[in-house]
Amino acid sequence: KIAKTVRKIIERGVSAPLEQEVDLRHLGDMVQPAVHDVLDAFVRSDAVTAANLVRQDREIDIQFRAAVRQLVTFMMEDPRTISTSLDLIFVAKSIERIGDHVKNIAEYVIYIAEGTDVRHGGIKQADEGEES
Repeated sequence: KIAKTVRKIIERGVSAPLEQEVDLRHLGDMVQPAVHDVLDAFVRSDAVTAANLVRQDREIDIQFRAAVRQLVTFMMEDPRTISTSLDLIFVAKSIERIGDHVKNIAEYVIYIAEGTDVRHGGIKQADEGEES
């Protein structure tokens, strides 16, 4: 879906402020290695790496919200950017959702490795278990 949306954006043409100022690569650059790391943590039953990935999800969420704020600002300033901005918000949300999947898998890795369910109690619960 991300590729189809990007294709649609390219075919439509990107207006100047969006092309110069909106860069979702940093979000992708955070999520892509996280996918690799969570799969590695799963194979190795590595609860420490998994806990770090759960914590990293907060930063991914912060970056996603920043991108959305930037795109909404562009839409308010120039209504011609609305279609492309909405498509870019969809792309950003899709990348952020991949980060959420990483977090979910990491929580299961912690459960498999340590028997601690951190899905509802939060990562602090896992940190307390590591200190014991």
